[in-house]
Amino acid sequence: MAVDKEQAGRWQLRPGERRLILIAGDLLMASLATLLALVLWSLPDWLEFGVEFIRLRAGWFVLIPLIWPLLMINLYDIRRAGSWPETVRGVFIAAGMGLIIYLGVYFFRFQPGSLPRRGPVYFLIFVIILTLAWRYVYVRVFTRPAFQRRVLIVGAGESGKDIMNVLGELNPPPFYVVGLVDDDPGKQGMEVGGARVLGDSGTLLETVQKHRVSDIIVAITGAMNGEMFQALLDAQENGVEIIRMPVFYEELLGRVPIRHLESDWLLRSFVDEVRVSSLYLLLKRVMDISGAMVGLVVLALVSPFVALAILLEDGRPILYSQARLGQGGRKFYIHKFRTMRPDAEAQGTPLWTHEGDPRMTRVGKVLRRMHIDEFPQFLSVLKGDMSLVGPRPERPELVEMLEKEIPFYRARLLVKPGIGGWAQVNFGKGASVEGSAIKLEYDLYYIKHRSLLLDLWIILMSIGQAIGLRGV
Repeated sequence: MAVDKEQAGRWQLRPGERRLILIAGDLLMASLATLLALVLWSLPDWLEFGVEFIRLRAGWFVLIPLIWPLLMINLYDIRRAGSWPETVRGVFIAAGMGLIIYLGVYFFRFQPGSLPRRGPVYFLIFVIILTLAWRYVYVRVFTRPAFQRRVLIVGAGESGKDIMNVLGELNPPPFYVVGLVDDDPGKQGMEVGGARVLGDSGTLLETVQKHRVSDIIVAITGAMNGEMFQALLDAQENGVEIIRMPVFYEELLGRVPIRHLESDWLLRSFVDEVRVSSLYLLLKRVMDISGAMVGLVVLALVSPFVALAILLEDGRPILYSQARLGQGGRKFYIHKFRTMRPDAEAQGTPLWTHEGDPRMTRVGKVLRRMHIDEFPQFLSVLKGDMSLVGPRPERPELVEMLEKEIPFYRARLLVKPGIGGWAQVNFGKGASVEGSAIKLEYDLYYIKHRSLLLDLWIILMSIGQAIGLRGV
C-alpha cells in the first residue's frame, strides 16, 4: 500500500538509527545462515547436530556472524543501502571478499585438513540469499516516507538552494522536505528545487505543526532577525530538532560545504579538532608501519608478475616517480607502477586523469581497478612521507592552480597524505576543478573528524573497493 507523503509515520528514523537497523538485520541473517549451514553440515545424520558437534568440528564457525557485517561495510552508507542495484553488488562483493580470505587461510594453513570446506560453502549460499531478502525488505519498506524525517528548510537563498539540489541528487531521498520558509516577501510561494516556500518567521510554528515537521535546517548564512530566531526557539521547545546547514551537510554527505563557509571557519573549526592527541598520532604511526610492512610483502610477491605484464605490453619503465606535496607543503616523490603510456604528458603539462582515459594501458586499467599500482607507495609510508589514510598527495603545479580556484584548498596539507582516503572511498578522482572541490570537502571532513576508528573504516572500505574492482 502506498504511503501518502503528507502522512507522517511514528517511526521517523535518523541516519544513525537506520545504520543500526541495517547492522542488526545483517547480524540476524548471518546468524540464521550460520545455523542453517551447521545443520546441513551435520548431515546425513542431522540428529548429530548439537553442542558437541559444534565443539568438536566448528567451534570457530559461530564467530562468522560477527565477521559478515565487516565484509558488508560499504553497504552501511545510507544512500547505497537504499539502492537495490548497489545492494546486490555489495552483497556479492562481500561474499567474494569472504571467500578470498577463507581460501587464503585454507591454502596457507599450518595444519593440512584442519579447516572444513562444506560448512563455509553452505554459509555463503545461505547468507547471500537471506541478506538479499532482508535488504530487499529494507529498500522496499524503510525508504518510504512513513519512515523518513520530515524536514523544513529555513532560508531560500543560495544555501537553501544548494541543500535542495543535494537532496534532489540522492535516490532514494534520505528525508521528506515539506517546504521552505523565508522572510523575503519576494520569495513567498516560489519553488526551490521542487519544494515551495510556505511562509515566513511569523507562520513558522504554524507550518511546523501543520506538516508535522521533525527537523528544521537553518540555511541562513547572513544575519538572522529577531523574529526568526524566536520562531526557531519556539519550534525547538515543541520538540523539533534544529540543525545548522553546515552541520547537516557534514552529517548527510560526510563532506564540509566549502562554498558556504565564512572566512574564519578554518580557525574556528580546526584549531581544536586538528590538535589531536599524541596517543592517536603514535597509534596511527604504529598502524602505518605495520600496514606498510604487510603491503611491502605483498608488493614483493606481485612485482615480478606486474613487471612482466607491463614489459610485454609496452616496455619500460615499469615504475614512475613524481613530485607531490606532503604535510606542511613539503615536497617528496611517490613511486607507482606505470599505468599510462610513456608519452602520457609529452607536452610537459599536468593533465587530469579520468575514468576511461585513452592514455591508460590495458595492464594499467587492471592495476588501477585493483589499486595494485599504489603498492610501491608503501615505501613512502614506511619512510614517513605518507600515511595509510589521508588526503591523496597532489602535484605542486596542481596545488598552486587549485588553491587559487578553491577556498581552503591548502588546508588539506595540514596532515600527512595517504594511500587511501575518505575522498577516495566516497568519490574517487576529481578530474576537474569542480571535482577537486568535492574531493576537498571530503578531505576537510576527514581532517576535522579523524580518529583511529575512522582510519580503520577507510582501510576496510578501500580493501572492499579493491576486491570489487572499483578503483579508477
